[in-house]
Amino acid sequence: MKWLLRRCVRCGKYTLSRSKCPYCGGELQVPHPPRFSLEDKYVALRIRMKLESKQLDLDKKPFYVID
Repeated sequence: MKWLLRRCVRCGKYTLSRSKCPYCGGELQVPHPPRFSLEDKYVALRIRMKLESKQLDLDKKPFYVID
């Protein structure tokens, strides 16, 4: 599927232009999130990166566990 809509990084306006923002000349990016898949092939990499950057603490109980 081809994404047509773009969002300016600098001013935040949406456009159909592909090269640069027609309002401020800023860089454009695709505003759509990546597709969701239950068979995520990058989950191991994301968990390892979170563990190395100390964003994920395995010793702490999750917020949804009630004692």
